[in-house]
Amino acid sequence: MENYFEKEFELRYYDMSQSGEASPTTMLALLEETAADHCHSIDYSLYDLEKQNIGWVLLSGFMEMDRYPVYKEKIIIRTWLSTYSLVKGIRENIIYDENRNVIGRAKGLWLFYDIKRRRPVQVFDTIIERWSVCEEESVIHDIIKKIKPFDFTVEAKEFEVFRFDVDTNKHVNNLRYLQWLLESVPEEIIDNYYLHSIDGRFTGEAQLGETVLSFTEKEESAENTFVHLIKTKNRDVTCALAKTIWKKRIK
Repeated sequence: MENYFEKEFELRYYDMSQSGEASPTTMLALLEETAADHCHSIDYSLYDLEKQNIGWVLLSGFMEMDRYPVYKEKIIIRTWLSTYSLVKGIRENIIYDENRNVIGRAKGLWLFYDIKRRRPVQVFDTIIERWSVCEEESVIHDIIKKIKPFDFTVEAKEFEVFRFDVDTNKHVNNLRYLQWLLESVPEEIIDNYYLHSIDGRFTGEAQLGETVLSFTEKEESAENTFVHLIKTKNRDVTCALAKTIWKKRIK
C-alpha cells in the first residue's frame, strides 16, 4: 500500500493498567499522537493550525485490540487517510508488534473545524495533496451508523470537567470520555476481561466546570457487550454514546 505514515513507540511503566498491559486510554493516546505527527510531517502541525483557529475534531471511531502491549514492548502504528469529503476525513490505523504481527486496528471520522466560530471548514487543498489517499481500510466497520440510545436504569458515575480535561480545540479530550466510560464498567469485567473493541460517537460538548454522568448497561442480546452514555448533568446534553465488547483475559 502507499501514502501511509508510521511511528514507533516503546511502552512505558506509566502506560500500564493494573493488569500489567497498556490501558485502552494509552492506546487511544498513541493513536492520536501518531495522527498528530502525521500532521506535523506535512508542515501542518496541530499548533500551526491552532494559530489559524483550526483543528481536527473526532466525530466517531472504532478500535479493536487482539491483545495489548506490555511494559517495554515496542509497537508500530501505521496510519493513512482512506477517504475525504469537503470537511471530513476517515483515518485508518493498524497497530503492529515489533515483528510486524497485527495486534490492533482502528479508524476514526475527523472533522476539520473552526475553533473560534465553532463550525466546520473546508479541508485545505494542500493537506489533501500532501497526505493523498489510500482507499484500503484497516478494518471493515461502519463508524457513521448511529448508536441507539439505551434506557439506562443503572446508577451513574459523576465527574467534574476540570481545566486539564479540555484540549487546544476547547473540547473535552477524547481520552477523558474513554476514562469516564471505563470508570462505570462493572469491576468484575475490568478485573477478568479486556476491552476487545469500542465503537463510539461524539455528539455534544461538555463545558468547563460542568458535571457529567457516565452510564454503563449490559446488552442482554450479546455476551460481554455493554452500551454506554455520557451526558451533562444539568443541561442533559448527550456528549458520547458507545458500545464495548470484552473478552476473557487469559492468565
